[in-house]
Amino acid sequence: MIELHDIRYVRLGTRDLAAADEYAQKILGLEVARTEAGTSYYRSDDRDHTLVYFAGDPQNHVVGFELRTADELDHAASHLSNAGIDVHAGSAEECERRHVKAFVNFRDPSGNSIDLVARPHHSGRRYFPSRDAGITGFSHVGLCTTNAVRDEKFWTEILGARVSDRIGDAPLLRIDEVHHKVALFPALKPGVQHINHQVETVDDVMRAWYLLKRNGVRVVFGPGRHPTSGAIFLYFEGPDGMVYEYSTGVRHITAGAEPFYQPRQFPRINSSFCMWGSEPDIAEFRT
Repeated sequence: MIELHDIRYVRLGTRDLAAADEYAQKILGLEVARTEAGTSYYRSDDRDHTLVYFAGDPQNHVVGFELRTADELDHAASHLSNAGIDVHAGSAEECERRHVKAFVNFRDPSGNSIDLVARPHHSGRRYFPSRDAGITGFSHVGLCTTNAVRDEKFWTEILGARVSDRIGDAPLLRIDEVHHKVALFPALKPGVQHINHQVETVDDVMRAWYLLKRNGVRVVFGPGRHPTSGAIFLYFEGPDGMVYEYSTGVRHITAGAEPFYQPRQFPRINSSFCMWGSEPDIAEFRT
């Protein structure tokens, strides 16, 4: 079985790179790591980058996950190939664009594009955000699934994720102690459904809510609190219709508790997404 170490980055195509850059700095509050050849790299913590915008198809999404060693990457490539999955080994040029030593790319059964990377770059500089957003780091993604039961089996049996909870058929998957690093939401096509950054406090969530209102950014869910992870959240719309989330206070399932942890089943109703009563304006969350 493949053992994912951590989520690493998201790469997003955009038709308007200048507008995406303005949003990443003015609204999200990320730090520019670099710009090169129609590609902008952004930091949210001590990693080299966690979000990339590149000029291209807005439906072109890639999520990167880190493995611990090059040997683990070789094993993962073999394991995926033996399972009948097409695997692409990154060229030297592609590795340079991702700022990793090596990577392989494949698609999950729904068609989501996934990178597995070895020796990704860290930054020698302290993270310095473009505004005081309170971000402590990139934390998780929601992915669209065209068959949640099938894809849950793939992510748990092939990629080694564990189910923390389910809302209807949608599994919330962990790869470490954090309640979830990936959530799979039923949809008609693949792609990244939302991108989460953790912020330090509830104050940061509420400051963001007022900033979004002042800047005319559409809030699509929240402020609220997830009964699954316990996190206080705010979802809002970004370039090309991508949804971003700030949250704080996410539940951790420690190594000592994990053998005894039983995933909970929540019905697909609004109160399973928000215990405060906020109602989502997000297609994959609507009930």
